[in-house]
Amino acid sequence: MSNRPTSEVAVLMRRERIDNRWQPWRWSLADVVPNEPAFGVEPRLLRQDEREEQWLFPGFAVELFRDDAEGYHLNLASPAPCWFVMWRMDEDTGTGHPLARPVEVSLSYHDAGRWLDAQESVEQVPAPPEVLEGLRAFVDANYQPEPKRRKRPDSFRSLQDRFGNPASVSTEKLRGGGGGGGHG
Repeated sequence: MSNRPTSEVAVLMRRERIDNRWQPWRWSLADVVPNEPAFGVEPRLLRQDEREEQWLFPGFAVELFRDDAEGYHLNLASPAPCWFVMWRMDEDTGTGHPLARPVEVSLSYHDAGRWLDAQESVEQVPAPPEVLEGLRAFVDANYQPEPKRRKRPDSFRSLQDRFGNPASVSTEKLRGGGGGGGHG
């Protein structure tokens, strides 16, 4: 068992009817809630009518890693701190239609960025105050911002030519050899 702070959560996904003849249904993230033993371990349909279905996906462990404290800090510093959920379409579900299956849940801005860079489906929902309170305590204990290093003014840098070799500049005027013409 890990000694890292961990939250057990379940993900609620919504399948809703839309007015589009090529794609009559759209999946979206509905919520992230604390996991309950009564949820079991398998996804299950909670609600269904002609306009919408709601599915519960239990059993996600969200661990906090000290080396990602900056990612949690960035989430907390955003206007709306949230859960990030990466999900994929699962074609073979036995339900008669594809199922949007959550794969990962995180509180890290960095995780969400990596998933988006990999062109995964990522959505977010607001994290509740009690989750943010625990996350803030973790960040306060583990996040050390990188010290800002002063940029040295360009006037102090050594000069180089276009090939990277040391170069020098002279303020002396070149004399002689300037083949001017006389008047004549």
